[in-house]
Amino acid sequence: MSDLAELASKLFNANKDSQPKIVGTEKRVRGLLNGQYIFDTTAAKLVWENGFYPNYWIPRSDFLSTVKFGEDKPVSGIDSSTSTLSVDNKSVASLVVPDSFNSELAGYVKIDFKALDAWYEEQAQIVYHPKDPFHRVDILPTGRHVKVEIDGVVVADTGSEGGVMSLWETRFPARWYLPRTAIKWEYLTPSDTHTGCPYKGEASYYNAVINGKEVKDVAWWYKNPTLESGNIVGMLCFYPNKVDTFVDGKAIEK
Repeated sequence: MSDLAELASKLFNANKDSQPKIVGTEKRVRGLLNGQYIFDTTAAKLVWENGFYPNYWIPRSDFLSTVKFGEDKPVSGIDSSTSTLSVDNKSVASLVVPDSFNSELAGYVKIDFKALDAWYEEQAQIVYHPKDPFHRVDILPTGRHVKVEIDGVVVADTGSEGGVMSLWETRFPARWYLPRTAIKWEYLTPSDTHTGCPYKGEASYYNAVINGKEVKDVAWWYKNPTLESGNIVGMLCFYPNKVDTFVDGKAIEK
């Protein structure tokens, strides 16, 4: 079963109590495929398919003439269908819910986020995945003293200088971002790892070498964070599960 067919089965064969959350939005949402816009809508829906973050579903009526839908193929046991969207010689898979189907998603189309060249909300490009409107990130300066150890070796200590930023993100424990002057740089080396977050931006990583033993991706930082997370630019945050972190002398839970 294809990924989209499996998604359709989960969405429409599940009992009512397990149906995903669906929220409409008036934001202008546009998608780019093969260098051309394929839809332009202010009636998209955010659908929480995996429970962690939403994906956009687009009204079929708001797809532009630049795109052609391939032959619909019904998904076994349900009324929705998998199809292909094509712009010139480039095609991507989609999931189409017919207007006749008894669902909030009737008349809507799902396209995998990574399948398109770019997505836009108003005039801002969406990076990594759409943001959850119920998800907050608050960044607050704090006078807490933070010390980080690996196998008893201190790799970071804010001491009396402070400068810590505390980051509070929905569903996550507090994160402590430390100024670069608090880092014992003799223990850290740059990592090739990069990850992304729509709320904070692209993260780079450091490995630690302690007593000849390497600990991979022990800390991350943002060289060019998003505007809303600009207060943590350049600062390091250590993975609690890979280090021992003490905040005001108290060990935080791994």
